[in-house]
Amino acid sequence: MTESVTVFIQYETAAVWLGANEIADRIAAAAEKNNVKVNIVRNGSWGMSWLEPLVEVAVGDDRIAYGPVDINDVDSLFATSFLQGGEHDLKLGPTADIAYLKNQDRWTFRRCGLIDPLSITEFQAHGGFAGLKKALESGTEHVLEQVKTSGLRGRGGAGFPTGIKWQTVASTDAGQKYITCNADEGDSGTFSDRILMESDPLTVIEGMIIAGFAVGASKGYVYLRSEYPLTQQIFGKALKVARESGWLGDNIQGSDFSFDIDLHIGAGSYVCGEETAMLESLEGKAGVIRFKPPLPAIEGLFGKPTVVNNVVTLGSVPDIVAFGGKAYDEYGVGRSKGTLAFQLAGNIKRGGLVEKAFGLTLRELIEDWGGGTASGRDVRAVQIGGPLGAYFSADQLDTPMDYEAFAAVGGMIGHGGIVVFDDTVDMAEQARFAMAFCAIESCGKCTPCRIGSVRGVEVIDRIVANDDREKNINLLNDLCDTMIDGSLCAMGGMTPFPVQSALKYFPEDFNK
Repeated sequence: MTESVTVFIQYETAAVWLGANEIADRIAAAAEKNNVKVNIVRNGSWGMSWLEPLVEVAVGDDRIAYGPVDINDVDSLFATSFLQGGEHDLKLGPTADIAYLKNQDRWTFRRCGLIDPLSITEFQAHGGFAGLKKALESGTEHVLEQVKTSGLRGRGGAGFPTGIKWQTVASTDAGQKYITCNADEGDSGTFSDRILMESDPLTVIEGMIIAGFAVGASKGYVYLRSEYPLTQQIFGKALKVARESGWLGDNIQGSDFSFDIDLHIGAGSYVCGEETAMLESLEGKAGVIRFKPPLPAIEGLFGKPTVVNNVVTLGSVPDIVAFGGKAYDEYGVGRSKGTLAFQLAGNIKRGGLVEKAFGLTLRELIEDWGGGTASGRDVRAVQIGGPLGAYFSADQLDTPMDYEAFAAVGGMIGHGGIVVFDDTVDMAEQARFAMAFCAIESCGKCTPCRIGSVRGVEVIDRIVANDDREKNINLLNDLCDTMIDGSLCAMGGMTPFPVQSALKYFPEDFNK
């Protein structure tokens, strides 16, 4: 046999769903049939979902990409000598030169797609655990200072400064403190948490350990949504690998600092993405919103001071500590510092994850990276920030991706999910969906959310049926104001955002 050729095939939810496992088996069988040695590496996702399943071949110093590959393409790939980088209709050239990937600002996701997610050796070869080493050498105050200097804000939706949250927990006196990672990624059009946990899980683990060290916590919990079985499998293995290699558990790498992490599977409720409902669920209770104050940073899990951060927030921390907070601060604009993993979904030609510094426009993301709509029709509406995010019209596509710029026009960036609709969408139907979604997912603790969402569906139905239209439009706006002002959490407080934006920018859809 000839010298072994390394072939990379993604092992992440989207690629597997599209047949990556079967393609890997077919390539292995075809290689044996052709008397060729192949070393198949199941790497994570580069985030280029529109090209999955993506197959890469190591040729010299390059990785030559082919995609999207179907199982029926394998024989023709071998016939054109793809193991040597041969020409084929699916050949994309060197992966690193694909414009969609090349023009990003990779920070948190820089190892995703590049390495075997469960290899400690590869993780460290590409800078893994450098941040934790620096933290253990420099001390807690240095870590807190770097996180504050970085300007990192929570990437789960609220955008609260991470350094202030950590400092609050660190300054609160308690015998036990906790780090919780909110991986209950339930917003429509979002998948950055999943990609990071499947493609570079050790960086999330490293971020949690650094957080624990900085605030004086010895225990961490990851709250993972139940709909991510492959993520559970990969992340569970990563925890085991980290423990076995001395990077997790007692006396990490011979230091006097101990920290361990439990993986907890969520209860399947959207509202458990809210931090206090998540804490209730972690404690074995129903996922119901807590009154605030007290804040979780003061009295959180089991009544103890608790850091609650999402996956991407924690995954951004290791390199902030390794390279310094100022290096991260140099990305972005205004108070929106660093990078965010924007996720393109819906009616989009090139869906996937784009990590860029804050400041580019919505139009740039949709047109330059997304390639416009999949249908080829005009963009009519874009929803940013999940099912509770406001709708933007085509006239607002030049809005910069910036927390403050979005707030100024009644929107929110949230988790970075961007769902595109073409000119066939019925926006009255979308507004009705927002209220119906809230009615289904409400925890039921407060009346504005529990009852208001049900009444909202009824009022929209009356408007569309032209039943006393103006009176019901006024009633709907009053109801939305009540939900915004009176709801205990964002579930009821933000459901009016998509409804009011649909009414404001697409009034014709309510007049049929």
